[in-house]
Amino acid sequence: MPEPTPLTEAVDRLADRFRAMPQSRLLAAVPGHASRATAVLALARTLAAVAQALEGLQPRPFPDAGAFAAGDQLAVAGHDLAAALAAGEPAAELAAGSGPVVLPVPLGALPAGAPADGAAVLAEALAEVAATAELCA
Repeated sequence: MPEPTPLTEAVDRLADRFRAMPQSRLLAAVPGHASRATAVLALARTLAAVAQALEGLQPRPFPDAGAFAAGDQLAVAGHDLAAALAAGEPAAELAAGSGPVVLPVPLGALPAGAPADGAAVLAEALAEVAATAELCA
């Protein structure tokens, strides 16, 4: 079972940056996204979908609560994924029928539909958080 503390720490750092960001920066476009807020919302949606898959749940819609909530939404999704990872592989094995979880969405280098174990999910989630932090710097 992977230790999810690095994920919660990385998500919290990025969420804090977004909570402190002025509106002009939140709404400014970045490559591939209409704004920094939409970039972090996309990350939050991905992390939430993967967490739900690890928990054996079907992905549910993740709302857009607006630019000023982007940091909070990222924190919630990131902590949910960390909790699912901390619960260990049994939930993932149950969700997939036996073996690694099948990703409902792409996560970094892991494509949607690919099987992934907890260590791979953690590594790719950390890489996605870092990439989003760099994109939104």
